[in-house]
Amino acid sequence: MNDTTISFANIEILVIGDIMLDRYLWGKVGRISPEAPVPVVKVERTTETLGGAGNVALNLVSLGCRATVIGLCGADSTARTLRELICQKGLVDRLVVDELRPTITKTRIMAQKQQMLRLDEESTHAMGSEAAEKVHAAVSEALTRCHALILSDYGKGLFASEAFVQEVIRTARRLGKPVLVDPKGADWKRYHSADGVTPNTAELEAVAGGSMDGAEARLIAAARQIRSRYDLKWLLVTRGPQGMCLIDASGEPVLIPAQAREVYDVSGAGDTVIATLAAGLAAGLALTEAARTANLAAGIVVGKLGTQPILWSELATALKYSGVQRNYPFSAAKMTAFDAALAKVREWKASGTRIVFTNGCFDLLHPGHISLLYQARALGDRLVVGLNTDASIRRLKGSGRPILSEQDRAAMLSALECVDLVVHFDEDTPVRLIETIRPDVLVKGSDYTPDKVVGKEIVEAYGGCVKLVDLIQGYSTTQLTQKVISEFQKTQRG
Repeated sequence: MNDTTISFANIEILVIGDIMLDRYLWGKVGRISPEAPVPVVKVERTTETLGGAGNVALNLVSLGCRATVIGLCGADSTARTLRELICQKGLVDRLVVDELRPTITKTRIMAQKQQMLRLDEESTHAMGSEAAEKVHAAVSEALTRCHALILSDYGKGLFASEAFVQEVIRTARRLGKPVLVDPKGADWKRYHSADGVTPNTAELEAVAGGSMDGAEARLIAAARQIRSRYDLKWLLVTRGPQGMCLIDASGEPVLIPAQAREVYDVSGAGDTVIATLAAGLAAGLALTEAARTANLAAGIVVGKLGTQPILWSELATALKYSGVQRNYPFSAAKMTAFDAALAKVREWKASGTRIVFTNGCFDLLHPGHISLLYQARALGDRLVVGLNTDASIRRLKGSGRPILSEQDRAAMLSALECVDLVVHFDEDTPVRLIETIRPDVLVKGSDYTPDKVVGKEIVEAYGGCVKLVDLIQGYSTTQLTQKVISEFQKTQRG
């Protein structure tokens, strides 16, 4: 799989589910409370985003799809906030007000880059008949224009009635719309005859009635049995660091390995999986390819702090380098495109991270490069490396360069512990990249003078600094290339 020509622009997906508001209070811990042995978090800022089924819809629009979201909300101020976010994100709002329940809200206290506490406001009772009729009417109307239906079940009451869920599935099937389910609980009778279900291992174990104890054969056997029991076309089990297991009507498992990357937060990964899977199927991908694409997307979002959607630019980069990443799995988390790099850097900066930037061709990686990169990394918390594309290098150095492709050069840089992100730029200089990323420290080698460093004025104008680091003498790609050519010519003459 190496196809970035996939387009989700004309795809519309309907998401029905438990929509909620995810609120984050970000702060720092500086002392323990004198009232009780608990940390005191000094709140510095608050952020709010769509959670639950809302995060599924958010993933869809971030991939370039159109999405309609149907769910329940309360008659409260939180519902107004929820609707405002839905509108801001470009989603179609079909929320139904249920005055007997509050709008579901999860408030997370974040400090020192980790979650300290979560506060939940919710009611999980089944919705009444009046609300059910309104939801079903909204579903029937929206399905006529949508390509697929996602049931995002968080166990908050919307899908408590088996009769209601079955009526929704039958409506979708009459219209020829595939139904994908992100399940909750041990009773899957309500999902009977859906096209596919995407449980994680724990959810599969709950339905199977026992632990798999990490045994792959037992998991596959249980998945086969459950798929058949509930008349599903397929079952996609997400297995965390073990990747995914896809079972269709053939019964033959497709095992998809996880992408090796740094894991910060698994919250929301299931939302990303089902959103990407639905978008891929609606765009015409075969089931296996859609599942592999969803696996790439999940590998990206677990590297983010908090519940955040997959961006199309991130997925496109992963698809572009998927072949390289099979050979160099350690590079998966670090190789990225311009927009995705900006999103990652913004995330780092939000947590107070000091960003260092350097750039170059890095053709034939040598000890001089490695020394520069490790020195640069020591000047901050994260090192972003701007890497010239192949086309950029050909313009700068001639048709004989680069020696190694941009994918291979990025993979080698990504293998270094000191490098946190590699982002390509196609221009002759990294000015646009520097202006966008706004690093705290801009680093070049001591063969430059400060006035010759591209981007110096930009960085210093907003309070950043430029640092020149020592170089190991005697190393350059040009010198190494010339030496290799010279030695080759000697052997030919000999």
